[in-house]
Amino acid sequence: MNWNDLLRMSINSLRRRKLRTFLTVLGVLIGTASIVVMISLGLGMQQSLYKEVEQSGGLTSITVTGSDNSDGMTTESMGSGQETEKRIDDQLVEKISKMDHVKLAAPIYETSVILLKGSYMAYVQLQGMTPEGLKSLNMDLGDGTLPKTGTGHLELIFGNGVITDFYETGSGNGYYDTGKVPNINLMKDSLFMITDTENYNSDSSAAFGDSADRTAGAGSQSDPGTGQTKPVQKYVVRASGVINGGLDDYSNNYDSVFCDLETLKQLLRKEYAGKVIPGQPKTKAGKALKGFYYTSLKVKADDIDHVNEVADVIRNMGYNVETNAEYLDSMKSQFAIVQAVLGGIGAVSLLVAAIGIANTMMMSIYERTKEIGVMKVLGCSLRNIREMFLLEAAFIGLLGGIAGNILSFVMSAAINIIVGSSGAMSMGTDSTISYIPWWLVLMSMVFAVLVGVLAGYFPAKRAMKLSPLAAIRNE
Repeated sequence: MNWNDLLRMSINSLRRRKLRTFLTVLGVLIGTASIVVMISLGLGMQQSLYKEVEQSGGLTSITVTGSDNSDGMTTESMGSGQETEKRIDDQLVEKISKMDHVKLAAPIYETSVILLKGSYMAYVQLQGMTPEGLKSLNMDLGDGTLPKTGTGHLELIFGNGVITDFYETGSGNGYYDTGKVPNINLMKDSLFMITDTENYNSDSSAAFGDSADRTAGAGSQSDPGTGQTKPVQKYVVRASGVINGGLDDYSNNYDSVFCDLETLKQLLRKEYAGKVIPGQPKTKAGKALKGFYYTSLKVKADDIDHVNEVADVIRNMGYNVETNAEYLDSMKSQFAIVQAVLGGIGAVSLLVAAIGIANTMMMSIYERTKEIGVMKVLGCSLRNIREMFLLEAAFIGLLGGIAGNILSFVMSAAINIIVGSSGAMSMGTDSTISYIPWWLVLMSMVFAVLVGVLAGYFPAKRAMKLSPLAAIRNE
């Protein structure tokens, strides 16, 4: 018998037992889909990690913070012989920028601010960066440009999801409560910004809301007649750009707000003259230290091969150092464990499907005992009989693999839509939690066929051992 005869007989045999074939294929379908979807969840998280690392500067990026905590801002140690804590200032930035293999050293200052527009307000984290630092973020601006420096006016870059941080001061309801986007055009509207969030009295914001609609100059006001403390300073700010993307396009900069560092420093020094700027270190007496200290420092090496070298030099200077490469390596090992566990769970379903294939092939042998005997009497070789049954098992695996991958893509798309619409990934990560590459599709197909062949091996071996005479006499 040639291969065409074997294929024709195998296909006809499966067609004659449509219901049994369908149920067996269904088992392989479920098993294949389970494995593919389970592994795709791990791959989706890994893809989100890669995008996050890319958005935060790539594998050559190094983050430097103070030696005692995560933001580099600490209280000054007082007393004779006590050591001053390591902090990030302009002298350190200049020193690191002159190091070998350092391509960029960009300081970052972060502070919490309040944004106001009419009856809406939002608490956001403002990040001041140098023009070079902002360029290194490779932000995809849908509208506008990077903020200009030296103008004296603070311009902001808004993440595409910042609008969801606004809520009504009266009801306290925001986007995630009502599902409605606040009536604010971040690119065109002027906003009021408050840096002194600790002293801001939210109970008096209603009166401020009325003045906010009149004129931008109403941001600064005082009431000397009452003798009360002067209200917190309110600054009029506008957007220089908005990051491209919709409300469901989550990224590292989804709810981030950026500005020019030098302009922000000038604004803060003027507002807090003689006082401690928020986030800046102070003495035990509560006085501000001289100089300006940054939250962190973003360093970029000129090549990935020099990242560890640069990081070690900075660590030896007494600062905390984190690299994206180290972070990626640690997370990849964790994802490998997650993928193995998820794949193992899905493999159980395919194991059950393999048992189903073996059972189907055994039943087929019992039903076709006489047919097998006739084939042997007519001179069909044992090898042909074995190949015929293995082909049937392989067809079942192939059909189940194809259908299982189709179901996997449907389930993957459904998972991504549900997760994206529910906002479960709104913490700055990508909403593609399930990712199916083509190599996974091909591997799952091969695996499904292989499982079918292995499951059909012992039934095929049993068919080879049947006695021709006994098989012909069988009823």
